[in-house]
Amino acid sequence: MQTKQFDIKKWAQNNAIYLVLIAIIILITVKNPAFLSLRVFRDILMQSSTRLIMAMGCMFVILSGGADLSGGRMLGAAAVLAGSLAQMSTYANKFFPNLQELPIIVPIIACLLMGMAMGLLNGIVVAKLNVPAFIGTLGVQLIIYGGISIYYNMEPNRSQPLGGFLKTYSKLGTGSFFGIPYILIIAVVLMIACHIVLNYHRFGKTLFAVGGNQEAARVSGINVQRIIMIVYIIAGAFYGLTGALEAARTGGATNNYGQGYELDAIAACVVGGCSVAGGVGAVPGVAIGVTVFTVIQYGMTFVGINPYWQNVVKGAIIVIAVAIDVRKYAKKR
Repeated sequence: MQTKQFDIKKWAQNNAIYLVLIAIIILITVKNPAFLSLRVFRDILMQSSTRLIMAMGCMFVILSGGADLSGGRMLGAAAVLAGSLAQMSTYANKFFPNLQELPIIVPIIACLLMGMAMGLLNGIVVAKLNVPAFIGTLGVQLIIYGGISIYYNMEPNRSQPLGGFLKTYSKLGTGSFFGIPYILIIAVVLMIACHIVLNYHRFGKTLFAVGGNQEAARVSGINVQRIIMIVYIIAGAFYGLTGALEAARTGGATNNYGQGYELDAIAACVVGGCSVAGGVGAVPGVAIGVTVFTVIQYGMTFVGINPYWQNVVKGAIIVIAVAIDVRKYAKKR
């Protein structure tokens, strides 16, 4: 009986993301052994949690074969909306001076609904108007930024940074349950839900089919337009929730909040194994991708490396990940 020979090159290629993460941790630990501590581990988990939620939304779009450049501005819009609704009544610069203190579920739901509405706009532009996703979501990004800037500049706020949040709202972003941060619990629950939907629900199988080959999906009777619109609505809901949680975590918000977050989310998905061609990806890989970039950002700051080098390292990892993905896709074709 002939045994299958172990291909170390193929194994390294399939597990490159894990090898990169281990290598980064080793290099940072050699520079400063204090990096391997519970405090650092907790900080990395806290910073990864909200970014992971956003990356989950981005993952659905990439799996469909699309792209979304509006995620960061959606996050910022949600942060401003949540911040304006979650202020203490005694705060001097209250956005709505006559508004009574609201239960924290109100700003959360408001952000989810706004995110879904903005996602629907993306879906209409991409699926109904047939505008290429890259250009369409870029246009929507500008619309969202302009709209939230007008809102942020309203009287009496006049573009003042939002603060003075309710303690219950701030606790949602900074508090913990038996030492486990609330936002981490939310992120893990959403990860499990996404994993179940993608692997065991009919929608997940349909999404992979659409991302793998839209024409074949149409021929098989799948309503591709409908799936794409649902995907962007789901992504919008995730971005809206991320904005609400991120404002609670940092204790403030401005109209420029979330700038560049969409690029980090896309990068985390691609590095985590989501194919830029669509139809390929998994939740655990995206989680590792988010962790890699958080470790890079936190770790290089931790050991005192010039922050500009973070972009160099992140950029190199993204280019290598996409090159590997394109190579895999070419072989399959």
